Amino acid sequence: MANIHKDQRVAVFVDIQNLYYSAKNLYDRKVNFNNLLDAAVHNRRLTRAIAYVIQADTPDEGNFFEALRKIGFEVKTKKLKEFYGGAKKGDWDMGIAIDAVNMAPKMDTAVLVTGDGDFESLVKHLQAKGVRVEVMAFGKSTARELKESADNFIDMDNNSDRYLIDDN
Repeated sequence: MANIHKDQRVAVFVDIQNLYYSAKNLYDRKVNFNNLLDAAVHNRRLTRAIAYVIQADTPDEGNFFEALRKIGFEVKTKKLKEFYGGAKKGDWDMGIAIDAVNMAPKMDTAVLVTGDGDFESLVKHLQAKGVRVEVMAFGKSTARELKESADNFIDMDNNSDRYLIDDN
């Protein structure tokens, strides 16, 4: 990867829901978050790694969150909202954006781990502040505008076995 050196301060922001559903729908597998974090940092100085999760009160949810913490992620949780009529909603888009903007002065590179095109504006804002922005996601489920706006796009489809584990 061009423009990378070991002294860059890197912050990693992981949209867990986006990645989970991409891996499940594309490969029927789960994400290897340990390998993901290692690839995102790429031998640079990690300042923060944040995993944004939605609590849905499912079995093993607590174990998953704890596993993320052991890998080195700070885990931010938000409860799944249920609306009258049964509709459910849970996303961290605003939280991720606010955290990234607030941390911009303390990082050289932001790694956004998501395929959600809504983050294109965040990418452009961070770049205007002098932050290099890398997007890491499964290319088949990543918005074109997000890929094109990033300084570097890491397509997890190109080495899917590195980023996936079997769902057993």
